[in-house]
Amino acid sequence: MHMAERERHTSPPKADRAPRRTGAAEAAGLACERLAALITHPTEGVSAVCRVEDGWRVSVDVVEVARIPDTTSLLATYEVDIDERGELRAYRRVRRYRRGSADDC
Repeated sequence: MHMAERERHTSPPKADRAPRRTGAAEAAGLACERLAALITHPTEGVSAVCRVEDGWRVSVDVVEVARIPDTTSLLATYEVDIDERGELRAYRRVRRYRRGSADDC
């Protein structure tokens, strides 16, 4: 048996391979990119990444109104849902706040 024939027999066909899954770090990056393209505000960072049934839910912090001094800028947190392939499924703003303000405990 030739080498190419052996490889053909040992490698599963592409249709039988599991679909590519997105990891947490990649999901966070994709969520930032997809959200920034839709809302046109710069992303500040990711404050949470959580695995959900069919993908990831990422909390992305965004600068909505930049002010001087920076501590008076208005930020928002968006929940962004990404599926297993890294495609945007949904997003929504869940919080708006002034930079430096503490959460109520």
